[in-house]
Amino acid sequence: MTLRNILIHPDPRLKKICEPVAEITPEIETLAADMLATMYDAPGVGLAAPQVGALVRLYVMDCTKDPEAERAPLVMLNPEITWTSEGLNTYEEGCLSIPDQYAEVTRPAEVRVAWLGLDGKSHEREFDGLWATCAQHEIDHLDGKLFIDYLSAMKRQMITRKMVKLKRETARG
Repeated sequence: MTLRNILIHPDPRLKKICEPVAEITPEIETLAADMLATMYDAPGVGLAAPQVGALVRLYVMDCTKDPEAERAPLVMLNPEITWTSEGLNTYEEGCLSIPDQYAEVTRPAEVRVAWLGLDGKSHEREFDGLWATCAQHEIDHLDGKLFIDYLSAMKRQMITRKMVKLKRETARG
């Protein structure tokens, strides 16, 4: 497994709509394994392929917060939300591509997601709480949407300026 570099906003690849995964290849399996390692290392609870520069509909997540609990990694290919609850949940979201920036985003409290697993089989599961928020956040990435797109233009521009400055400082470092 290789830790991959996480793209930092603004990067044009983060705004692209990703292509469906046509078939499960060794490259897709390697990408998924690398993404899980990168997500855990970051540390984060989710990571979408475009965040590591791969423009395919794949994301990984594990919202197990308890360090004593066993990890519960999920790898989702071509995920699709098939149902959302009427009830909403507001969660302070962050993003590995927008480090150290957080904002409250309101989304459906529960979702049902259908996806293709690395086992080649179709899966479907309902998520709630942080798992539901994370699934929606990661699927947004696959559609070229970031959590800051839910914020006011002023807040979004402020965060974008901070990221531009961070990238400049990192490049000089």
